Amino acid sequence: MVAMNHELLLGWWDTAARDLPWRRPDCTAWGVLVSEIMLQQTPVSRVEPIWHEWLARWPVPSAMAASSQGEVLRMWGKLGYPRRAMRLHEAATAIARDHGDVVPSDVETLESLPGIGSYTARAVATFAYGQKCAVVDTNVRRVVARAVHGAGDAGPPSTKRDLRDVEAILPSSQQDAAVFSAALMELGALICTARNQKCADCPLFAECAWQLAGRPAYAGPEKKAQKFAGTDRQVRGKLLDVLRGAPGPVPKMQLDVVWNDITQREKCLVSLLDDGLVEVTRDGLFALPGEH
Repeated sequence: MVAMNHELLLGWWDTAARDLPWRRPDCTAWGVLVSEIMLQQTPVSRVEPIWHEWLARWPVPSAMAASSQGEVLRMWGKLGYPRRAMRLHEAATAIARDHGDVVPSDVETLESLPGIGSYTARAVATFAYGQKCAVVDTNVRRVVARAVHGAGDAGPPSTKRDLRDVEAILPSSQQDAAVFSAALMELGALICTARNQKCADCPLFAECAWQLAGRPAYAGPEKKAQKFAGTDRQVRGKLLDVLRGAPGPVPKMQLDVVWNDITQREKCLVSLLDDGLVEVTRDGLFALPGEH
């Protein structure tokens, strides 16, 4: 496995990293946790304004825990994958109740919080507390696949292998390792992208195993592009939009008009009820959780 030049990447980070609010020194670990949940499958441009609104309204976990799940879902807006909002509310409740309103700093305790998986726990420990641990997302996997292994892209994810690959290239210094983790992710987001790579601007260009191998094409399993139009995700979003825009519970007829396919619409409504994102009142009306 090719080693990675830490100094080149850290130097690039110093001049090229985006000035994002959750990276600033005054951002709390709670702010970092909120950003990490929001940024999963959602671009920075959509997250940043909502993140500011959330931190203004809920500057500490206990403030969110005191709000209803419905309020949290309404503030989530159109970020997509709304179960993330529910997970944040559950985590905020546990942090306020069990951890003195302070986000834990170690991976194991973070992973014990409801709705917090391995990636999020590692990201918070690293980016909020400067811990040395591997943080692996799609961008990191792609950079490592190219710069270290000489492949055109990352193959199917393997948690153990991916963590092992990143752990092997982390700097020995804890402080450098935390910054390096952020830089690795940033390189994949800005330069070493899935398509239209900006290789000429890459700090690792001269040492990149993919470049040195002649930039071979990706030869792994084909990756299916995610579509949105016509999917259950779209229907669920439309149903939730009605409830977010209503001052209170609504009759079912208001939900029925958002999608013509009755079978799909009913299936999606049932799934929202099963996920706890929608509730039925005693009068048979539909509402966001805790708002009736």
